[in-house]
Amino acid sequence: MKGKKEELVSIRPLDETDLEVVWHLKFKGSDQSYRKWNAPYFYEHTIPLAQFKKRYLQDDSIPPKLFGIDVGGELKGTVSYYWENERTRWLECGILIYDSRFWNGGVGTKALSLWIDQLFSHIDIPRIGLTTWSGNERMMRCAEKCGFMLEGRLRKVRYYQGKYYDSMRYGMLREEWQSLARNTYK
Repeated sequence: MKGKKEELVSIRPLDETDLEVVWHLKFKGSDQSYRKWNAPYFYEHTIPLAQFKKRYLQDDSIPPKLFGIDVGGELKGTVSYYWENERTRWLECGILIYDSRFWNGGVGTKALSLWIDQLFSHIDIPRIGLTTWSGNERMMRCAEKCGFMLEGRLRKVRYYQGKYYDSMRYGMLREEWQSLARNTYK
């Protein structure tokens, strides 16, 4: 079924109704297993829906900092970016798929590839970064399949459930992305 789901993947800006769906998936959905993989060493508290919507509806960034991952007409996750340091043009990106039925099927790889295309097409930056942790092997594989290179490994800096993990820093240069044959998942 890998190819079938992957073929249906697109990313898109979110409207107010979409933000309600994302908020529900993120904070109230029955499948919260994504939390075990999304930087679980940081505690993320639930924020009120109105505050969540306000945060993203007031975002005038181009492109907006949060897009939805659409699979066959349904929102299943988000891709995002943030400035580690905007003055130095250091941008990081991320991806969350809330519905675990859509893990391990190429959905994340396609969505992240589309997002990288979007970011390099609209933001004048030489590099995109992605940071994860050594406990999230799926995210590391996804980054590598998209063409990210492991640039740094900070050993034993993430503590989760009585065990230390490494912080994994990936990066991709614009020219590396442009040289990849598969960089146009459009």
